Amino acid sequence: MELYITEISKYLITVLLALYTIECFMAFRFKEEEQRSGIYIRQNLLMFGVHFSCFMVICFETGKIEYLFFYIFQQILLFATIMLFRMIYPKGNRLIINNVCMLLSIGFVILTRISYEKAIKQFFIVTVSIAVGMLIPYFINQLSFLKKLTWVYAAVGICALGVVLLLGSVTRGSRISYSIGGITFQPSEFVKIIFVFFLAGALYETNDIVRVALTAIIAGAHVLILVASKDLGSALIFFIVYLFMVFIATRNFIYLLLGSLGGCGAAFFAYQFFSHVQVRVQAWKDPWGCIDDAGFQIAQSLFAISSGGWFGLGLFRGNPTAIPFVEADFVFSAVAEELGIAFAMCMILISIGTFVMVMLISVKLKDRFYQLIAFGLGITYIFQVFLTIGGGTKFIPMTGITLPFISYGGSSILTTLIMFFIIEGLYIIRQSEEEKSVRKKKRIPVRKSSFVRSGKKPEYPDEEDEEEDD
Repeated sequence: MELYITEISKYLITVLLALYTIECFMAFRFKEEEQRSGIYIRQNLLMFGVHFSCFMVICFETGKIEYLFFYIFQQILLFATIMLFRMIYPKGNRLIINNVCMLLSIGFVILTRISYEKAIKQFFIVTVSIAVGMLIPYFINQLSFLKKLTWVYAAVGICALGVVLLLGSVTRGSRISYSIGGITFQPSEFVKIIFVFFLAGALYETNDIVRVALTAIIAGAHVLILVASKDLGSALIFFIVYLFMVFIATRNFIYLLLGSLGGCGAAFFAYQFFSHVQVRVQAWKDPWGCIDDAGFQIAQSLFAISSGGWFGLGLFRGNPTAIPFVEADFVFSAVAEELGIAFAMCMILISIGTFVMVMLISVKLKDRFYQLIAFGLGITYIFQVFLTIGGGTKFIPMTGITLPFISYGGSSILTTLIMFFIIEGLYIIRQSEEEKSVRKKKRIPVRKSSFVRSGKKPEYPDEEDEEEDD
């Protein structure tokens, strides 16, 4: 019986996620949130269908009642997140919150499969992160002084990374975390957000060559500290975010070209002077030649992806735990092995759809500071997705970056949720900007030609109402 359920569910789960992905991109047909309400409802139903189908298989495969209770708690969390966000922030972007919940549910499923204990920890971290994140859109909309803290962001970021370099604990050869009161966290994850705020504050008013050079020095300090800590994956993200934010702020292709050349030079330097970079490059070039050593992870990852096929082996039918650190660095391979390449491709498309929506929000924001923040956070997110999936599929050398919302990791999940709640706050600001623009357009002067002849001040029919609204 379990075999039939597992086999049938493979196709059902993939079809449901494919339909969800189609609805995700159908939302871009409409400009207003009200026009997308039907799409959002269908997305919610499909998301809960995918989640239920996956946990039905898990319960049948394991026969353990605790998985059922864990599923119920997850459903309550996801449903409460969607409903509370809709009630608290009716002007928020529901496509983003739906996609976040969809990716979180996939993360819960695959982590439950890999390690029940880690899945429980992840669940509590997500719960606390969402509770904190729900407050962020309100504060983003109220705290206008955030624009004035440019150099504070720079100082805080450099100091936080510097503390890790001096006092942090070593994890797999890199100093990336430190503990306070028994709680271990990774400061570079939080500094990513602060770094984007610093660049936006530095570049939104003026972007002349002096300001660009000054931001380059400070951004370089961030990157050099990360390089000294051997956290090269985060250093690469910081560099790419800086490069693209400067390009968007200045629209100068020379900066993009010079930055790209500088990045290539830095990559060559890292390869020459860091032995673990040489090991990763060698594993990327020929994992089979060093399969017993450096190439073991990537070889096992490729075996997992290829063995899954289009529709996967089924939950608990594969062997994802054969990949070291699968729950963090190679979670994409675990998804592809047991849920299928088609499922994994839909997951990638959902991530891309989320990124596209963030870029649309950025483009339509009128405030240059907020526009650069939305752009920087979007680049941070999608480049992290690219590094993780690219490394796991041997497209690029492995960088040790986690897959947002899917991989296990407290600091990563907290900061990524904070990033997207900030974006939701920016979307609400954008909605307010559009409403003010519409109100201004409605203030059309009456009998314009007579005012021109007489020189009298025009009267606006809705002027009193407008003042009351303000």
